Amino acid sequence: MSVFNKMYENWITFMDKYSDPRTSEWIFMSSPFPTIWICISYIYLVKVVGPNVMKNRKPYKFKYILMIYNLAQVVLSFYIFWEALTVCWLWNYNWRCEPVDFSRSETAMRIARGCYVYYISKFTEFFDTFFFILRKRFDQVSTLHVIHHGIMPFSVWWGVKFIPGGHSTFFGFLNAFVHIIMYLYYMMAAIGPEMQKYLWWKKYLTILQMIQFLAVGVHSFQLFFYNPCNYPVFFSYFIGAHAVMFLILFHFFFKKTYVVKNKKEQTKLKSS
Repeated sequence: MSVFNKMYENWITFMDKYSDPRTSEWIFMSSPFPTIWICISYIYLVKVVGPNVMKNRKPYKFKYILMIYNLAQVVLSFYIFWEALTVCWLWNYNWRCEPVDFSRSETAMRIARGCYVYYISKFTEFFDTFFFILRKRFDQVSTLHVIHHGIMPFSVWWGVKFIPGGHSTFFGFLNAFVHIIMYLYYMMAAIGPEMQKYLWWKKYLTILQMIQFLAVGVHSFQLFFYNPCNYPVFFSYFIGAHAVMFLILFHFFFKKTYVVKNKKEQTKLKSS
């Protein structure tokens, strides 16, 4: 037991020494374990409980609920993007390297709160999957989808806990912009079949997501070679690794969905 007690004491010391006291009292910020359990519960619900519950049930429609939900996500994403743009990346932040402002100035606290709202938004995105399950769209609950949604709250937690601001907010800035477009697409799709002729650009949405991860990777990895603002380079490794992982996963998804599928369809046409 003494070994575990020592590990626990080291953990508490580490948290007290390096965490940002401005965010420590906010909901879910005192410890990573609530976020971990929520993420694990999400994965269990969508991979085990949900499909079993809906197995012998008729799919729900949720047309108007989906329209309202996706509109709410557009508004939330726009808020996060606008805050990051106007407070940080349009005028004030250095695109090459930006340290974290740990002060309690109005601007620094506004940035920290924006990071926290971004963290909370990752939980609201769980409903994407819940709606897929309830509508029996199990094909949409892919490994990529579950990994992407299941890991994000836990990944973002560390940023809000230790560095709510600075260089790494570039990821949230770009991600919020992509989500404005993505949830706009979902909102249009929820209206009904009459909107299908306007939704030809789904393929390009996936390309935009890959461009996002590529940009985030380049922005993060540049600090490995030159870090004039002494930004904690560990978080650049952390975010850069996430960007590479998701870029690879989205590339495989794009290839499977659009390249391989198109080749199969062309082969069928030739053989018919």
